[in-house]
Amino acid sequence: MTAETSGGTPVETRCGFVALIGAPNVGKSTLVNALVGAKVTIVSKKVQTTRALIRGIVIENNAQIILVDTPGIFLPKRRLDRAMVSTAWSGAHDADLVCVLIDAKSGLDEEADAILNKVASVGHEKILVLNKVDLVQREKLLALAQAANERIKFAKTFMISALSGDGVDDIRKALAEMVPAGPFLYPEDQMSDAPMRQLAAEITREKIYQKLHQELPYQSTVETEKWEERKDKSVRIEQTIYVERESQRKIVLGKGGATIKSIGADSRRELTDILGVPVHLFLFVKVRENWGDDPDRYREMGLEFPKE
Repeated sequence: MTAETSGGTPVETRCGFVALIGAPNVGKSTLVNALVGAKVTIVSKKVQTTRALIRGIVIENNAQIILVDTPGIFLPKRRLDRAMVSTAWSGAHDADLVCVLIDAKSGLDEEADAILNKVASVGHEKILVLNKVDLVQREKLLALAQAANERIKFAKTFMISALSGDGVDDIRKALAEMVPAGPFLYPEDQMSDAPMRQLAAEITREKIYQKLHQELPYQSTVETEKWEERKDKSVRIEQTIYVERESQRKIVLGKGGATIKSIGADSRRELTDILGVPVHLFLFVKVRENWGDDPDRYREMGLEFPKE
């Protein structure tokens, strides 16, 4: 496919899927948001926050780069864990390119070692991205890059800080050159293929993690039940936070409802910034026992329900 420049000269377009693979908390979501230049996936200091393949969409020159932010790869224990890991590897095999992220500070630890072993079987070109390089001495970085490249043949190696943005432009330009020739798959002004209802739920889920830290385990999910665009241009959103036990519901509500009000205020503020219109957000907390074993919940999160 070709597109015209402002001068009318035809230019061949490129488009491809790029999967980001790495251990939990290595910085994949932060890198996606930095590459896109906007928030399309939630970022949390708690690991395993990305559950489904949320895609960020980047336009760089004549190329459209579709970023697949996969769940962090870890040793799965629960059914939900197994679904997340399976989704991560399917994202790698289905993509055109694979970016392997390694936390430069952690180096080739047990998790990174296991990922390198498995990613060797992925048949696409692979790019090594050492993240959080601002925390490590240059000599150690060079040794780490050499060790990883001795394990696997990487097409390119980048040293970045996704948080500060250092080195992100170089990755964006390289990906634009490496994705295959082809037509754009999404409108040029679209940043993500995640529906706004889903993104809104993800933002509220992020605020829950930020507020509750270690108090609430991962047995919580958020669903956007209603989305009404009103005549005055504002949006009314109703969301339900599902937890597995009554004790967890009380934690989310907080004393006198203080915690849920704070979560709602933070989420509403960010949604207003993203949508550019006033947002009326109403949050409810309900107990849904063993939702982690319900196939319908997995489909809603874009995950395949593991049989075992």
